[in-house]
Amino acid sequence: MKLWGGRFTSRADEIMEQFNTSLPVDHRLYKEDIAGSLAHVTMLVHSDLLSPEEGDLLVQGLESILTDIESGKLKIEGDFEDIHSFIEMHLTERVGETGKKLHTARSRNDQVAVDMRLYAKNKATEVIDSLQTLIDSLHEKGKANNVIMPGYTHLQRAQVVTFGHHLGAYEQMFKRDKKRVENALELMDENPLGCGALAGTTHAIDRQVTTELLRFAKPVDNFLDGVSDRDYMLELMSNFSIIMMHLSRLSEELVLWSSQEFRFITMADAYSTGSSIMPQKKNPDAAELIRGKTGRVYGSLFSLLTTLKGLPLTYNKDMQEDKEPFFDALDTVLDCMEIMSKMIDTLTVNADQMKAAIKAGFLNATEVADYLVSKGTPFRDAHEIVGKIILYCEMEKKAIEDLTIEELSGFSSAIEEDIYAYIEYESILTKGNKSLMKGE
Repeated sequence: MKLWGGRFTSRADEIMEQFNTSLPVDHRLYKEDIAGSLAHVTMLVHSDLLSPEEGDLLVQGLESILTDIESGKLKIEGDFEDIHSFIEMHLTERVGETGKKLHTARSRNDQVAVDMRLYAKNKATEVIDSLQTLIDSLHEKGKANNVIMPGYTHLQRAQVVTFGHHLGAYEQMFKRDKKRVENALELMDENPLGCGALAGTTHAIDRQVTTELLRFAKPVDNFLDGVSDRDYMLELMSNFSIIMMHLSRLSEELVLWSSQEFRFITMADAYSTGSSIMPQKKNPDAAELIRGKTGRVYGSLFSLLTTLKGLPLTYNKDMQEDKEPFFDALDTVLDCMEIMSKMIDTLTVNADQMKAAIKAGFLNATEVADYLVSKGTPFRDAHEIVGKIILYCEMEKKAIEDLTIEELSGFSSAIEEDIYAYIEYESILTKGNKSLMKGE
C-alpha cells in the first residue's frame, strides 16, 4: 500500500516492492512518527487548514493506533512501503476520509527527517545515561579497590599506580564521550517539519507550533538542508565509534588482567564462558565481544559516510540506507556499555597479585633516580646509576628494596639509609603530585 501512484499506469515488480520497502527497518520509529503527526495536526488546526473537529478525530485515531501498537493488538507488518504509510493507512481505515488530510502541508521527506531527529534525540539521551552509569561503576569499583598496581608503558611494568587511578583514566575518557554526545544533542536540536519535500509549502503554516510541541530549540533555517541533513547521525555514530574505542581498550585490559599470566582480576561467571574441550578454561568472552563489536560500529559509520558522500541536494532514495547502520551502531554501543558496567560491578580485584607484580618489576627504579637527584646528583648521572643497580638486581635475583645499604651505597656515595623510606611502594604515592593517585 502506497501514499503515491496517481501518475503510474502499472504496478512495480514484486522484487522491486520488496527492494523498496523500509518497514522492516523503520518500524521502530512508530512513536516518533505518531508524535510528529500529532504535532502536525495541532499546527494544521492552529493554521485553519483543518477544523477543530477534524483535528480531534485525527488525534483520537493516532492515539488509538499508538495504544494498539504498544499493547500488541496492532502488529507493524504487511504490504506497506514504510512506517509512515503503515500509520496513515491505518488512520484512514479508522477515521475515514479525514485521515487523508493528515499529510496536508507535509512531505515524507520532512516527515522522516523529524522522525529520525526525534528518535536520535531520545536515544542520545539514553546513551548519555548509559555513559553516566558506566562512569559511576568505574568510580565505585576504583574507590573500593584503591590498591597499588603496576602502571605500564609498552606493556612493560613502568611505575607504581593505583587500581583506582587506572580506572579513573577510563572515567575521564567516558566523561569526554558524554560531553561529545551532549554537544551533538545540542547541534541536532532543530525542527525540519515545514520543509516539505525541499522547498516548503504554499500553505500558511506556523512552524513554531510544531517546534514547541516537539520540544525542539528552533526550526531549521534552510529547507533544502532540513530534508537532506544527516550530519547529526554521522556525528552521533562518530561519537559511538569513540565510545567503542574506549570500551575496546578497557576490554583489552580486562582480558589481559584476567589471564593466568596477570591474575590481577577475576571476572564474574556471569560474563565468562567455558571451553567445550578444556574444562579448566574460563574465558572473558564478554570483554572479547565488546572488543570485536568495535569494528562493527566503525563499519556502520563508514557505511553512512560512503552513502552520503556523492549525493546532490536534496533527498535521494540512497538516504533510506541511513537508518540500518545508525540503528545497528546505536544498539551495539548501548548493549556494550550495559555489559561493561555489569562486568566492572562484579569483577574481583586481586590486590596481592598486583603487589607481587610490582615487586618483581623494579617499579621503584624511577624513585631511586629521584632520590639521587634530591641528594644533588644530576638526573642523567642518576639515570645511569639506577640502570647499573637494576643490572645488579637481575644478576642477584633481588628487588631494589631488598638490597643492603652497603650494596646500594656501592653504586653512589649519595645513597644513605633514608632511601628505604623513599622507595617503599606505598610511600611513593604520597610524594609530590603522586598524592593525586592516592586520593582516588
